[in-house]
Parts: sequence; structure tokens; C-alpha cells
Amino acid sequence: MTNDIYDPTYVAALFDRCTNNYRNWSAVSSFGFVRRWRRECVAMLPVNTNQDAVAVDLMAGTGEVWPHLLKRFPTLRTITALDISHKMHVDAVERLHANRADRITHLEANALTSDLPSDYADILLSTFGLKTFDQSQQTILAQQIARILKPGGHFSLIEASDPKGWPLRPFYRIYMDNVLPLIERLFLKGANDFSMIGTYTRNFVNCTHMKKSLEDAGLEVSYQKHFFGCATSVSGKKPIAHNVVAP
Repeated sequence: MTNDIYDPTYVAALFDRCTNNYRNWSAVSSFGFVRRWRRECVAMLPVNTNQDAVAVDLMAGTGEVWPHLLKRFPTLRTITALDISHKMHVDAVERLHANRADRITHLEANALTSDLPSDYADILLSTFGLKTFDQSQQTILAQQIARILKPGGHFSLIEASDPKGWPLRPFYRIYMDNVLPLIERLFLKGANDFSMIGTYTRNFVNCTHMKKSLEDAGLEVSYQKHFFGCATSVSGKKPIAHNVVAP
């Protein structure tokens, strides 16, 4: 097993181990903010999006964002959920979303090398998957997003971040780097997997590099802070190319 925390095999194994506790532990440890931020991520997608649309959820995890997405766009044709973790897929279908199984297509794949068709998605989103990519991988991911989106398609991505400049950041870092690992060891059978969130968020910082990568890939991008920068997001669309009539 590699020790490179950004290697796809490391990330897949990490989330395979986390699957059984992921949904509840992430909500409790964030004091419910992850649920709020998922709703906000979906809310950044415009309501005038084609209602008979195809959505792609990158780094889909156990699909906590799908109820919010289907509520906002009740006539979505399908959600294509992509995740590198096999156990996340199994848990998402069998335990959490059996009643939505006909609306969800699952792909066990690396988002950086996905073979999803070009110009495939009307909507693309990701909630809390960006931090597992280093900056070079974020650049590749942005190119994939630009390729997968249809012209005129919209995207929304949100990630837990490191709120530099916030006066309470020292307490935030103590909680992420010290308190969370201690709680995990005490209550999750000595596990040390969720505590990687502290390392990932410290390295990730915020969505500014992803914003630049998406812009470089030709997308229109807006950047937003959530709760003093404890999360940040990027959203926008793929422009529609206009044919230029020769004089």
C-alpha cells in the first residue's frame, strides 16, 4: 500500500474503510454543517436548468446529496454517480437509496481518468471530494469537468477548507488536527481514517486553485466562502460556442 495520500489506490482504500461510519460520523463531527453545505451546493445550480437533464455526481460517496438534487430537479432523467471506492457504491445502493435505484447509474472509476462521454452532463456537482486531489490532479479534474459538461451545462463543487484569516482558525485547527483524531480513536475502534480530513483540508486550503483550473479549461466560474471559509465552493457553466459568420 502506498503512503502517498493522493494516490488513487490510497484514497480508494481509505474510503472503503470509512464506509460503515461515513454518513453519520461526517454529520456529527461537522455539527451538521456538511448537510447544510450539500444543500447550498445544489442551490447554486440554476432552477432554469433543463428539467429532463442528466446529472453527474463526482466523488459521489454514499449519495447524501442526491435527495437535495432530486428535490430541486424532480424530473431529472438520471444521476450518474462516480466514485473510486467500491464499498461506497455498495452502501449507497443497498442501505441508503434502494428506492431511487432506477434513477441512479453507478460507475466505480477514478474521476481523473473517467471515460464518461464528452458533452454528456447538463449538471455536474461534487460535495467534499476535491480535497483528495493535489493541485496537479485538480488541473486534470477541471479539464475532465469541461469535457463532460454539455455546452450551457452547469457545475457546482464544494469542499471543506482551511479558513485562513478567520480569528477562530486556531480553534478550528485544534479541532480538526487533535480533537477529531482523539474522538475517532476512542469511539470508532481505534480508527485513524476520518482524522485524515485535517491533513487534507490543511493541504487543500480552499477552492482558489480549482477556480483557476476551471477557468483555464474554458469555464465560467464563481467562487464563494461558506461559514467564514470553513468551506469554499466554485460554480458556473460551460459557455455555448457561438458560430461566427464570416463577412
